[in-house]
Amino acid sequence: MIRPPVRRRLAKALRVLAVLVALPLAALLVTAAVTPLPPELSTPEAFDTSTSIQDRHGVVLREIRSDDGMRARFRSLDELGPIVPRAVIAAEDRRFDHHPGIDPLSIGRALGQAVIAGRVVSGASTLTQQLGRTLVKRPRSLGGKFLEMALALRIEASLDKRAILEQYINRVTFGPGLRGIEAASRFYFDKPARDLSLAEAAALAGMPRGPSLYDPRRGTERIERRRARVLDRMAESGFITETEASLAKSEPIALAPKGSGLGAPHLVRGVLSGAIDKITGPLKGRASSVTLTIDRGLQRELEVLAQRTVEDLADRSVTAASIVVLENRTGEILAYVGSPDIENEARLGHNDGVLALRQPGSTLKPFIYELAMERLGFTPATVLPDVALHFPTREGSYEPQNYDGRFHGPVRLREALANSFNVPAVWTAAAIGPDRVLARLRELGFSSLTRDAATYGVAIALGDGEVRLLELASAYATLARGGVALPVRAVREARSPTGAMLDFQAPEPRRVLDEAEAFLITDILSDKHARIASFGDDSALELPFPAAVKTGTSKGFRDNLTVGFTPEITVAVWVGNFDGSPMEGVSGVTGAGPLFRDAMLAASRLFPPSPFKRPEGRIDEAAICPLSGERPGPACSHSKLELFAINEMGGARAVRPCSMHVTARVEKSSGLLAGPGCSDHEAEERVYERYSADLAAWARAAGRPVEPELSSPRCPSLSARSSMNASSRGKLRIAYPPDGASFALDPSASAPQAIRVRADVPPGATGIRFLYDGKPVAKARDPHAIDIPLTAGAHRVRVEADNAPPSDDVEFSVD
Repeated sequence: MIRPPVRRRLAKALRVLAVLVALPLAALLVTAAVTPLPPELSTPEAFDTSTSIQDRHGVVLREIRSDDGMRARFRSLDELGPIVPRAVIAAEDRRFDHHPGIDPLSIGRALGQAVIAGRVVSGASTLTQQLGRTLVKRPRSLGGKFLEMALALRIEASLDKRAILEQYINRVTFGPGLRGIEAASRFYFDKPARDLSLAEAAALAGMPRGPSLYDPRRGTERIERRRARVLDRMAESGFITETEASLAKSEPIALAPKGSGLGAPHLVRGVLSGAIDKITGPLKGRASSVTLTIDRGLQRELEVLAQRTVEDLADRSVTAASIVVLENRTGEILAYVGSPDIENEARLGHNDGVLALRQPGSTLKPFIYELAMERLGFTPATVLPDVALHFPTREGSYEPQNYDGRFHGPVRLREALANSFNVPAVWTAAAIGPDRVLARLRELGFSSLTRDAATYGVAIALGDGEVRLLELASAYATLARGGVALPVRAVREARSPTGAMLDFQAPEPRRVLDEAEAFLITDILSDKHARIASFGDDSALELPFPAAVKTGTSKGFRDNLTVGFTPEITVAVWVGNFDGSPMEGVSGVTGAGPLFRDAMLAASRLFPPSPFKRPEGRIDEAAICPLSGERPGPACSHSKLELFAINEMGGARAVRPCSMHVTARVEKSSGLLAGPGCSDHEAEERVYERYSADLAAWARAAGRPVEPELSSPRCPSLSARSSMNASSRGKLRIAYPPDGASFALDPSASAPQAIRVRADVPPGATGIRFLYDGKPVAKARDPHAIDIPLTAGAHRVRVEADNAPPSDDVEFSVD
């Protein structure tokens, strides 16, 4: 029997004990009530995720870590399947479903073990406490532990058990730099967490206890012991059978091989920023998984080819190369090499040559000639002037020159484009108008041409403007599709951090070029016989299958390009230096050309090439005279077949009879025109060439068999050809400057400033002289040009001849 004083003391002690227990518990509950829920849990959709990048076949190229430097993937419990959640509960908190966030039984057990052993034997933290500790860092002290327990109670009061487990599995660390079991599963086993075997799930579930300690890449002995313990606990909890646990323990830990390289780093950067695929827009922060359109094998092969090219051309001051390959049917990027080595700081490897603004050289010419076919009725047989020409610009006179430094006289459009002659291209751009040329280029997707047409002028035909290699590739793919434009695609699919598919609305295809005329340009670019004069018969542009190809070199040899296509793919290549320094003796066919050829051969192994097909019912074939491009006449000694577009009314372009080959009766001894007074024994019929006024000077200088202008004095022609022909073959005109031109004197110039006035003179015209402001200046000899000093004010000039009507006055001003 307990004496009353003893009972009173015992009761008092119990009351004190109750107070000692109640006060901390009350304080804990009050603290939990005022503790805010971590924002990550109040807005769980704001999950900071990393981004996995795969190629078109699902091969992982690289993983872009989240803002905190972790690989991270969010997966719902439903997506994870049943094994992973059970393994995590068994590993960390078997009483998870039965406690309110803190487990008094576990706390008591841990305290008892610590008292007996004199050290900490086991922890007492619940799964909810670990989640709270992950989200809100606390000091490792008694006060920190108290706040951790309060936060766990707050979490349990706000979220149900299923949500807490889901957040834990996605937010705690499952390995060095790995947040969430999905990221760990893909990193260690290269598979989604729902596809993990029981042994793999148990191994990963045990890693939060010591992410670095159990890292299997540092050895599997520790993780195997930890896995065995998790499997035993799963069996004890009834999640699996003893047999299943035993089999799982015997399964070796087979880690996935490490990834190779960075995997298309420039493309990945452009996709995440939205600079490449305008349909998807920026994906950084929006997508946790991105499937690109590229083929990893082709990508790696072209990366090696780019590196090899730079090494081979190092002695010619080349340090950079870029390649992009498109699938024409879809517009998808198959390979994308921004630079040979993104890590090479000395060579500015972080620059992206596919997106960089560079001068395209001659690669814009095909689109100018196609527009001339549409607007001016040009055909591949149209004869264009390749002679000295002068065009007014804001800075003065522009005189285009050919790459070989020569003029070629009358050239057919097929020859002009295939051999990349500059002068005919500039003349054609002037005939169309720079404003219309610029509008067409923008229709084709050259959004980088942002200045006005007057700034570019006719020199836009030679690439006097900066464009992107990706824009060039897209425009050439439009040619390959017969004139239909599609947006460039770099992304096949992308998923949000929650795993939902992101929806991208692609614009409808749109026709930009006429189908028949796009085919004619394609036929010219694939005509190896037409380009022999400039490129030879065994150049880097020759491939073992039909391919349309164009080269380009910018001013000062700073940019070197080759672009081409088959019906299946388009390849665009740039070679140069990112700092803009010039190369040494490198042209499109010697610099970018060999790399283009290798890239096209590599891509064609994936997409075997087929022949180019004529648009049904839109292409006709006819014989032409090679000199005039017109229908062969009786005086034409040769002919060849040419292609023509059939217009929408069903008829082909009309081809008039040859006007350049003529037959003339001449005196045998002198070669002059023979009249009736010459007997048949003294005269004969000969074939000559007749040129328009703008080509006459070139023809005479080139020694062409020009039709005689004078009659033989022994037997003069009754037709007075010398005067008649001067008016019948053209009239005098001022070829430069154009009427209304304006020039500005340079105040800093010390030498006299002048312009060269040039006249077009028809055959037979003699006594050529210029009048400047109404006064004779000088008589002009071939090539009928004089230099006139510039003085401020308004001026006029005209040209006269002894046997031809004078030209119209041309007025110009000097400021």
